[in-house]
Amino acid sequence: MSDTPTDLFLSLTPEKVLAAVEASGLRCNPVCYPLNSFENRVYEVELEDRSRIIAKFYRPGRWSRDQLLEEHQFLEDLYSDEIPVCPTEPFPDGSSLKQIDDIYYCLFARRGGRAPDELTDAQSERLGMLVARIHNTGARRAANHRVHINADTYVRDNLQYLQDHKILPRHLEGRYIKAAELIASIADARMKGVEVHRVHGDLHMGNLLLREDVFHVLDFDDMVVGPAVQDLWLIIPGRDAWARRQREAFLEGYTRFRDFDRRTLNLIEPLRGLRVIHYATWLARRWHDPIFPRTWPHFDSPDYWEDETRDLEDLAGLIVAEGDNAPPPPPENSELTNKDYFFDWEDN
Repeated sequence: MSDTPTDLFLSLTPEKVLAAVEASGLRCNPVCYPLNSFENRVYEVELEDRSRIIAKFYRPGRWSRDQLLEEHQFLEDLYSDEIPVCPTEPFPDGSSLKQIDDIYYCLFARRGGRAPDELTDAQSERLGMLVARIHNTGARRAANHRVHINADTYVRDNLQYLQDHKILPRHLEGRYIKAAELIASIADARMKGVEVHRVHGDLHMGNLLLREDVFHVLDFDDMVVGPAVQDLWLIIPGRDAWARRQREAFLEGYTRFRDFDRRTLNLIEPLRGLRVIHYATWLARRWHDPIFPRTWPHFDSPDYWEDETRDLEDLAGLIVAEGDNAPPPPPENSELTNKDYFFDWEDN
């Protein structure tokens, strides 16, 4: 194995992690536990005073220093606005990002909690209020270096990679590309003129924690510049009546703190298509990492790509059939009270 940053990243050991944390100026005890993470390497480390921190080592080549600092800035902005996120912990010199062997790393406080199993309507409404506050903060500062979520970055760039590396089976390549390009062209048309700003970008249930009945939002590693609806459809991804009801509850909460353009609901299915293509290409780009073949053993098989191609064609057909019909108008707003802003408010 050649001595490259990626090789060193793949061979990170607890000893190397402790050495990196100590090189930043912190003294550690010989206690280090790996935590679940596919894209990066994340460890729980015990410091000399027996407190615990989380050390996160970023996969080399994915983000530049400027892009990582924009993630940290977004977290700091949110934390300053009293939004329940976990910002980076400063190193002794006050910085948030260090580098060892060309691998960037940072520290976070150790936080407990549990991921919710599913959302009630009341929780969906509360989550809508929280996401609106995140977006209010996100819209106040530009992120000039982060990826924009659009058809070029999530479809065309990924298709180029799949073709260049001959990932797609030859008998499926034409069908897969045709469906992907159709979804990309519709996404282009529907995203014209849509407001974009800093959003979480990967806001699914696994990136939420409930602690003392308060939602905490985790893992801004996939932070992007994109439309607000990106942080809606992932947390409530279904298409059935239950999902539509919860989506309305979410928007009821969201619009108490921030306007929402309901016309952008027609971006949900194109954004779903962008994610399908992006996710498959992410697996292909990471296949050299031993964790990936062990976790997704079915990925590198004709059956996987047969299913992916058929699903993508079905989604493209659904998007075409959906057309550009305007979503229903929002319900009329009622006058807001303290109960609308504080879920635990009680009248005397």
